[in-house]
Amino acid sequence: MNFRPRKQDEPEINLIPFIDVLLVVLIFLMLSTTYSKFTEMQLKLPVADTDAQRDYAKEIIVAVGADGSYSINRTPVIGRSLESVAKAITEGAKSGKDTVVIISADASAKHQSVVTVMEAARRSGLTQITFATQSSAQAGGR
Repeated sequence: MNFRPRKQDEPEINLIPFIDVLLVVLIFLMLSTTYSKFTEMQLKLPVADTDAQRDYAKEIIVAVGADGSYSINRTPVIGRSLESVAKAITEGAKSGKDTVVIISADASAKHQSVVTVMEAARRSGLTQITFATQSSAQAGGR
C-alpha cells in the first residue's frame, strides 16, 4: 500500500471554450441586429407647446388659406402669384429688413402655397421667418 500523499494538481481555468461561446454570441448579435439609416439627415423637430408667446415689434402675419388664398395683416391679397404676394409683403414691411414674417397656414393648405410665401419674403429681402402653431390644448377643443 502506498500511503504517500499525492501531489495536488492546481486547478486551471480553460479559456478556450469560454472564448468560443463569446464569439458565437457576438456573431449571433451582429447578424440579428438591424441597422437603420438615420445618418442621412439629422432633424430636430420643433415642439409646438410653449408657455409664453413671443411678440415681435416688427412683424407681418401672412395667413394661407386651405384654398391657397393669402392674407397679409388681415388684408386679402388679390391674386395667388408669387409676384402679387411679394408685392404685398414688401408693402407690409414698411419697418425695414428686420421685420419678422409669421406664416400662419391652414393645416390642409398645400405645401406650395407656404413655399410661395417663403420665396416672396426672400424676394422682399426679409430673412426672418417663423411659423404660427396652436398648442395641443387648443387643437383638442376643436
